[in-house]
Amino acid sequence: MHSMRRAGPSRVGNCGTIPVRGAAKGRAVGSVVTLVTRGRAVGIDLGSRRIGVAVSDSGGTLASPRTTVVRSGDLERDRRALIDLVIEEEARVVVVGLPLSLDGSRGRAAVEAEAEAEALRALFVPRGVDVELFDERLTTVTAHQSLAAGGKGGRARRKVIDRSAATVMLQAWLEAQKESK
Repeated sequence: MHSMRRAGPSRVGNCGTIPVRGAAKGRAVGSVVTLVTRGRAVGIDLGSRRIGVAVSDSGGTLASPRTTVVRSGDLERDRRALIDLVIEEEARVVVVGLPLSLDGSRGRAAVEAEAEAEALRALFVPRGVDVELFDERLTTVTAHQSLAAGGKGGRARRKVIDRSAATVMLQAWLEAQKESK
């Protein structure tokens, strides 16, 4: 089971919840892990300039890169773009990457991601979509390595790194869901 560091389970349509315990590395961060029983999951890698988006298959087995949302400077506009994507994908859960420090502490980026996840939760939960935080340590490094191994050069990597990092993070979340069953 996995360690959770935040309180307050969320109500989720078509999903169940279980309490979690144990180490936090690479695990969901919240008071519960949501078991998706039907529907897609959308993974979001928040960046200051771009938001990487990945989506799972409806069976919750495989994450794939979806798109990159370029930040417009208008938070509401950026959130609307995410809402449109989530609705289009018919997602049941949005997984927001939590960029913890290697030692597990929360720096500025993690605090900002938590605040953004709370704002998204207020928008998504009334639509029947849960929002969870998930430890994303090293996902960008893993995505860079994977893209480099696939022959993508620096400029080509920059165009897709955000959605690739979201894909790595969402795939880890999907695997954590399977392990917790």
